[in-house]
Amino acid sequence: MMGRQRKRVGAGEAAPLLRKDEKPIGLHFKEKKKKVDIGKVFINISIGLCIFSLVWFFYALYMRSSLAKRVATLHPSPRVLDDNSTSAEVSPERFWGSYRPQVYFGMKTRSPKSIVTGLMWMRQFSSMDVNLRHTCEQGDSLQGYGWLMHDGLSFGVQEVRDKDFTLTTEFVKRGGGDHGGDWTWRITAKQHSSSRQAPVISLMFYAAADTQGSLEAHVEEKKGLGSITGFSEELGHFKITFRKPVTGELSNVKYACYNNLQTVTPGLERLTDIVKNSLSRRFVYSPPSGEKRHYIAVDSYKPPHQQHQQNPGDPRKKSDFLVHQVTVETPFQIEVLFESASFHSRPNQLVGVTMTEELERRKAEFDARFERTFGLERKGFSQAQVRFSKAALSNMLGGMGYFYGQSVVQSAYNEYPLLYPEGALFTAVPSRSFFPRGFLWDEGFHQLLLSKWDPQVTREATAHWLDLINVEGWIPREQILGDEARSKVPGEFVVQRNENANPPTLFLALQELIEQHSSDPDAPTSLPTLAFLRRLFPRLKTWFEWYNTTQTGPVPNSYRWRGRDKDTNLFLNPKTLTSGLDDYPRASHPSGEERHVDLHCWMALASGIMASIARLLGEPHGDYEQTHHVLSDNGLLGELHWSDQLGAFSDYGNHTQAVSLQQEKVYVPPGQPRHHHYAAARLVRSVRRAPRLQHVNALGYVSLFPFLLHILHADSPKLEHILRDMRDPDKLWTPYGLRSLSRTDPMYMKRNTEHDAPYWRGPIWININYLAVRALNHYSSVEGPYQEKAAALYNELRTNIVNNVYRQYIETGYIWEQYNDNTGRGQGSHPFTGWSALTVLMMAEQY
Repeated sequence: MMGRQRKRVGAGEAAPLLRKDEKPIGLHFKEKKKKVDIGKVFINISIGLCIFSLVWFFYALYMRSSLAKRVATLHPSPRVLDDNSTSAEVSPERFWGSYRPQVYFGMKTRSPKSIVTGLMWMRQFSSMDVNLRHTCEQGDSLQGYGWLMHDGLSFGVQEVRDKDFTLTTEFVKRGGGDHGGDWTWRITAKQHSSSRQAPVISLMFYAAADTQGSLEAHVEEKKGLGSITGFSEELGHFKITFRKPVTGELSNVKYACYNNLQTVTPGLERLTDIVKNSLSRRFVYSPPSGEKRHYIAVDSYKPPHQQHQQNPGDPRKKSDFLVHQVTVETPFQIEVLFESASFHSRPNQLVGVTMTEELERRKAEFDARFERTFGLERKGFSQAQVRFSKAALSNMLGGMGYFYGQSVVQSAYNEYPLLYPEGALFTAVPSRSFFPRGFLWDEGFHQLLLSKWDPQVTREATAHWLDLINVEGWIPREQILGDEARSKVPGEFVVQRNENANPPTLFLALQELIEQHSSDPDAPTSLPTLAFLRRLFPRLKTWFEWYNTTQTGPVPNSYRWRGRDKDTNLFLNPKTLTSGLDDYPRASHPSGEERHVDLHCWMALASGIMASIARLLGEPHGDYEQTHHVLSDNGLLGELHWSDQLGAFSDYGNHTQAVSLQQEKVYVPPGQPRHHHYAAARLVRSVRRAPRLQHVNALGYVSLFPFLLHILHADSPKLEHILRDMRDPDKLWTPYGLRSLSRTDPMYMKRNTEHDAPYWRGPIWININYLAVRALNHYSSVEGPYQEKAAALYNELRTNIVNNVYRQYIETGYIWEQYNDNTGRGQGSHPFTGWSALTVLMMAEQY
């Protein structure tokens, strides 16, 4: 048809008829047009989808990037503390202090990059090669060490009992000038009566800059440093003078050998290693009467550029590090004097008799204030018991640290950990040897004691913690700030994850501040509390809201700790470090279906205190009151957490008790001998019966929380069950305090892995025992059917705990992390004058 000529149809002619198979020409055009239109639509849709996908992709990237940054973005509200709040200008009386709890004796300022001072020592001519002491180490096996008196402000007296001698380290501060004033150290050494000959000891006094400031050594004859002069931005010009060793204040100078080290350090965590690597035996100790012997001392050092070539991997700025070594036979006394150049009106030097008089005056003031605050002598405690309680308080005050640095954090939106913004933290620490850093849930307990002694310390410490909150309302629960702190932490614990909480115990300390303010608003110690709470409140609201949204449980008004161990194959019961109770038995198979009774009770407590603070500040408080009312509802609590089978409160989750640790079967290919290069068999979990949703039924500390935090009504029949279980020696009762897990529980004293000894599965912990004594005191003073039973238990439990902690201190020289539930013996970290020091409040009956 294409080659054929078409016949024209003239006017008036009829159009030829179409064949059956032909279509009108017009219809062809319409169909073609229709096809074209549909194609365009499909093309447009495809383009639209592509654009939408690209927009969504970039939006998702932006959102992920934005969410990834949130974990390391600080809260936008004004900080509770001004940037200069710890400076010499604003807070001169607290500027210098023993804020280095990780060393046996040292001082620094409350500033980010402080000049630090400290003491190392070693015994000469001993059977041990080099027994250098510096950082608090349990491996040093000292007979005891700790502050006997410390007011947290102006002076301290510490005793360190080494193998055959005792060092007493004392300091006194004196205000004046523009940079925090002066201070003097006095170190007294005495041999033990059991020692056959007088030990010869080397004391190494040092000063080190931390990336800013400079130090200059002034060497006297015989290689000793007469003094160090220095300058830093916060301290201005200053001088440190090393006085000669004497037997007493007015006696002649003793024979001593002197050495010094002048070098640099890339970080404060390297000080011990630098001293150890500079030691030499080429020096001779030659007293006027006695044999000549070679002794160990700091020697010449390599110039900084050689050190840098040897260690090119450390990019940090090097800082001055000066050491003054004195080697002298016991007994002796040495004083070190720090003087600020801006202190122009100094009446005399704080040394010798002047130092002694000042020290005695401070001691007398401390004793009087201690009795005024705690009244232990009035209660009939012996002088030895009072000395013990002063040591417990003093060691917590002397364990206050000032840290500065960056946490390492991670969220679900970060492929790799991030550095948190730089920040400062003024906090007490649980243990100077094992945990010399800030822990969120420990700090609330610490401040219960410190708020009785000095509410300003509690306000400042709480403010520092809340100033570390991020925009989401999360506070990293373990604060590892600075190289010194990080050097003491195993790598797996460094990264803090933002879904992980910790019990909000700071609310306990805030409750105490509110009660102090309410009882006497015009007292000088309470006056700043209202302004403090007002500045704190925006952050406190976000913190509470973070708990109330991120830690919720599977059903309304239930709560669940996040961050349980995920590798269920290796743990008898996966740990819940975030709860603070680590290996306490929870549901055997972690899941989103869990409900945790302790967290429910913490939220009931926190919402009630939020309501009190909001009411005090004239802020809206209805929502907090409503939350508190709901969470304190005893009916709801029973519905969610009461186990009829156990007759106690319990967690709920996907659980089976039929678990045990078994040796893993190692597969060896057929015909292959069992060579040593095959992996050694390890212990893994064996599950003999499948888990199901049920109450966990582990009777112990977690079961007590509705009682511990006063949520149970005084007339609740469930209170009777709790009091009966507490007093049962087969369950929780011991002559030394309440054990953490019932003896009848299948997990009692069971290892969690082959390397993981039981921790919260039987031993006695003082923080929970304090809460139990406090709760018994509460229920004994509230009218109800169990009032007399609570009063009797109160007296018995309080007496048992106080007597055992005191007895162990006398026998071992330490207050301990936990106590054995069979023998009462102290065990775990020591000294542990974090929450174990709450024994003082039980003695004083101040709750």
